[in-house]
Amino acid sequence: MSDVDGPELDWTGDGPRSTRFDDVYFQLSDGLAESRAVFLDGCGLPGRFVGRRAFHVGELGFGTGLNILALIHLWRRHRPSPDARLTVISVEGYLISAADAARALGAFPELAEAAAELLAQWPDGRRGRHVIDFPDFGATLILCLGEVAAVLDDLEARMDAWFLDGFAPARNPEMWTEAVLTRVAALSAPGCVASSFTVAGEVRRRLAAAGFQVAKRPGFGRKRERLEAVTPGEPATEPRPRLAVIGAGIGGACLVRAVRRAGLSVTLFEADGPGAGASGNPAALVTPRLDAGLGDVAALHAEAYAYAVQVYRTEALEALIARGALQLERGPRDPARFDALSAWNGFAPGALQRTPPEETSRRVGEPAAGGALRYRDALVLEPAAVLAAFLGDVTPERRRVAGLAPAAAGWALTDADGDELGVFDAVCVAAGFDTAALVADTALRPVRGQVTTSAQKLEGEATAWGGYVIPTRRGLLFGATHQRGDQDRRARSADDADNLASLAAVRPALARRVGLAPLGHRAAVRASCPDHMPLAGEAAPGLFLLTGFGGRGFTLAPLLAEEVAAAVTGAPRPLPRRLARRLDPRRYAEGRSGSEGSPS
Repeated sequence: MSDVDGPELDWTGDGPRSTRFDDVYFQLSDGLAESRAVFLDGCGLPGRFVGRRAFHVGELGFGTGLNILALIHLWRRHRPSPDARLTVISVEGYLISAADAARALGAFPELAEAAAELLAQWPDGRRGRHVIDFPDFGATLILCLGEVAAVLDDLEARMDAWFLDGFAPARNPEMWTEAVLTRVAALSAPGCVASSFTVAGEVRRRLAAAGFQVAKRPGFGRKRERLEAVTPGEPATEPRPRLAVIGAGIGGACLVRAVRRAGLSVTLFEADGPGAGASGNPAALVTPRLDAGLGDVAALHAEAYAYAVQVYRTEALEALIARGALQLERGPRDPARFDALSAWNGFAPGALQRTPPEETSRRVGEPAAGGALRYRDALVLEPAAVLAAFLGDVTPERRRVAGLAPAAAGWALTDADGDELGVFDAVCVAAGFDTAALVADTALRPVRGQVTTSAQKLEGEATAWGGYVIPTRRGLLFGATHQRGDQDRRARSADDADNLASLAAVRPALARRVGLAPLGHRAAVRASCPDHMPLAGEAAPGLFLLTGFGGRGFTLAPLLAEEVAAAVTGAPRPLPRRLARRLDPRRYAEGRSGSEGSPS
């Protein structure tokens, strides 16, 4: 069973040793040199970087991160072009602590800059996948914490190199099974090179049976030999697709960020300006959807939430309005549900905290009827600032896309008059509910939402209960209505009254104060799917969708945009296959949609 709390380390020898496996991670005297000799040189690096737009490396046995830091350091020095990108997926069953990692990596000062980036984003105790960016190195690490066989079975990638660096087969046999090595082969691109310190006969035979051409090579230091295994064939050419993104809300902005990080240029279409639709409120709350089933729905939202918080804190700090939020108990099942969620290891320890009525009252600034679940890392953001940060210097084409049709060279976009707007190799549609007018069989449905605003200052933390109240730059915002099937974007005074009544049920003192002042409002139409899961992926060859967020766009879009960008570029996918399948835009056309749990 995976234990992401990590193993005990013994530091009494000349390098960190795992007491679980009774084996060393590396020798302090020559650990970096060995990593370079066995894995970097062993995989033909940096020579195999030449001419590549992207390079993908898999690793079994993350350990201290030394191999990956050596690789990332090498990539920056030999990166074939400024827009080339390195993506690494590493698997680890027993992660060491950040403090132990810092101690181990401190022995190699030449890697200090990359090590600092890694340690600043060191996984927080949450199981699953952790996306760690190295923006100054043109690299991304997807660190998967779990059992190696399960992780590989759920992985979608085509690797150019593998670092097989589990502890010795005699001490860690699960890392070297026939099933694991067969799956490594299945995840390898033509011409992939795998390297390892071990030359154990069972490992060589299993790799050969999986389709690798296996050979022994001169080893390093006290190890006379190392292993090299190559898949037949030559690497495929790497086209640079002409890409269009339709929509400049949070989905489109995150897509622009993701594909540009992948080295692609993009043409963005947005008729009404960034944030004109559901992404245009004065403030947005970043929290996960809660699902006490603790299955795929919960896992998706937990991973998306963790990544969103990480991205906003590092790349859109100027958009931050407030931190922390409370989800109030409202029904008899909430206490047990909140207890289960706060104890679940799909969230980082302490990320979800139970607060009793007394503390809840203190945090909201008035008496609370019950306890709450506190989102320690929740963010309240200014959407306009987020969109500006993610779009950067990409200026939208102020043209409305009314038609989308296959063409000989990709996809042709046309306006309402039938005039061509361009032909693109790939198109990503992130137009909210308007996506349904461009793409058939999405099952998208409109959900109208109106928020109410006030110049009154919010006392206490952001609060959710089914509705929510959050601070804005100029006061506060509360609501929102949830009107299925309604596409009317005009504001209604009756909805302000409904929002005020909902606020009064949980924050009566605040509602009285707000009700005495002038109110503002904004209405928009969200896009939702019958199973309450977004659409993220390929709908047809070269046509990709990112929509259907419901009210969780600012939480879901950063990670799901990375998933779509990886599908466009052929990079390793950040989402496990089982989760990506639940988001597949083709699921309704193929009649295989389903639901798990219930929306909160």
